[in-house]
Amino acid sequence: MTIERELVIGRTPLSPLVFLHDGLGSLGLWRDFPGRVADALGGRTSLVFSRRGYGRSAPVSLPRPITYMHDEAFDALPALLHDHGIDRPVLIGHSDGASIAILYAGAGLAVDSLVLLSPHVFVERRSIEGIEAAAVAYDTGDLRDRLARHHSNVDVAFRGWNDVWSSPEFAAWDITSSLPSITCPTLVIQEEGDAYGTLAQLDAIESGAGGPVSRLVLPGAGHSPHVDWPDEVIDAIVRHLS
Repeated sequence: MTIERELVIGRTPLSPLVFLHDGLGSLGLWRDFPGRVADALGGRTSLVFSRRGYGRSAPVSLPRPITYMHDEAFDALPALLHDHGIDRPVLIGHSDGASIAILYAGAGLAVDSLVLLSPHVFVERRSIEGIEAAAVAYDTGDLRDRLARHHSNVDVAFRGWNDVWSSPEFAAWDITSSLPSITCPTLVIQEEGDAYGTLAQLDAIESGAGGPVSRLVLPGAGHSPHVDWPDEVIDAIVRHLS
């Protein structure tokens, strides 16, 4: 098996939940959040997986291309959903995973709804500062050891993400052109002091999306609102999908 995955068959025929992790995430790093969301929605089918280069999935060659999120959205994710017979998912994406969800839906691929946690649609100075701080924590702190518990090849996972985001070429990355084609209901959630992006990210999605957008801004400076505010985030998702 080249992709580490976990499919839980639910009790309802409603659209399956597909969880897309962040740039340092994996199946395991979601912890109990996918199960809690599925249960709160009456027992939805859920698919959680580690993209290639993460978790226990197959490795990738470095450096990753600047288009790595496009490649995931247009090639890897459609193939995985096809393997599991999922044709109209609810995509729940965190950070890089949220960007992948935006690209997927913006390409006209069938989506029931989007839930975007700390999404990125363009690069900000705050994004780069967060990336630089992560590199220092990885090289001189305990971040590498903590991530190594969850990734078979921790250097591939970290460098594949950090090196792209910190490259000069990536400064022009911008996926706002995908937004007008997104007509499904979208929920965006972010902490107000997120170290990787300002609320301008949510503003751009809210003003640019072709469908209705709901917004939840939470206190704090974290990049993982589902970890810092799990009950509030789950309640918002339940309201959004109801």
